Amino acid sequence: MFVSPGDPATLLVGGSKPSPEALAAARAEFHLDEPFWQSYARWLGGALHGDFGISLINRAPVGEMVASRLGTTVFLVAYAAVFIVIGGVVLGVLAGWRGGRTATAMTSLTTVLMAAPTFAVAVILIAVFASGLGWFPVFGGGTGFLDQLWHLTLPAASLGFAWIAYVANITQEAVRREITSEHVETARSRGIAESSIIWRHVVRNASGPIVAVNGLSIAGIFAATSVAEQAFGVNGIGSLLVQSAARQDIVTVQAVTLIMIAAFVVVNTLVDMLSAILDPRLAGGVTA
Repeated sequence: MFVSPGDPATLLVGGSKPSPEALAAARAEFHLDEPFWQSYARWLGGALHGDFGISLINRAPVGEMVASRLGTTVFLVAYAAVFIVIGGVVLGVLAGWRGGRTATAMTSLTTVLMAAPTFAVAVILIAVFASGLGWFPVFGGGTGFLDQLWHLTLPAASLGFAWIAYVANITQEAVRREITSEHVETARSRGIAESSIIWRHVVRNASGPIVAVNGLSIAGIFAATSVAEQAFGVNGIGSLLVQSAARQDIVTVQAVTLIMIAAFVVVNTLVDMLSAILDPRLAGGVTA
């Protein structure tokens, strides 16, 4: 943002030909005349105490702007996470367990999905399910739980498709490793039902990589919300990031970026803790 073309002070002052004095005053007010490291250190010190500064464009507290939108983004991420966990795990287990043509077809499908950009998926979903069939709204995040579910279904689906494919691939490989293990063969020889073997023996023992990849996916979609929210006109922090970057609102961009990084770190930490509970060897640093 600091090295990009343009001068935020011009937007602050307004007018077609602002005077040098007005520009200098605007730069001084928002510390735009300071070196990057000094300006960022000043802002970060305030952010660590809950003060994210004042938006250069809206002249409103950035903390309040983020707080008013954060709930929508968290809801969207949680909704997409449901798609990812259920879809990715079920498809991965099915392909890994059956193998053969099912695994081949699943691999081909997931390869296509992983290569599909979120924005392209969003356009297709809007064309088919919103504009075409009219099942879902095109824009907005809704108000109230059920209305949000309805409005955010397509944005959550567009966010989840690529990650569903990624989770399915990792799950498939983990399941394929487990089905050849000795304990699975023993369970089969004892006449245990296949469904019980899948979930109690195979998936349970393959839960380490499955949990890890789901956690990575959920953490990763925080950044991808920028594309989905912008495409569907959802007022979350992702769309706020895009709009602020386009208007060179440096303070707001820094705040939203910091929050997204913090969310990524928190989710990954929780995943590491859960993985250690599922496999105590990870906590003790013991390798298999």
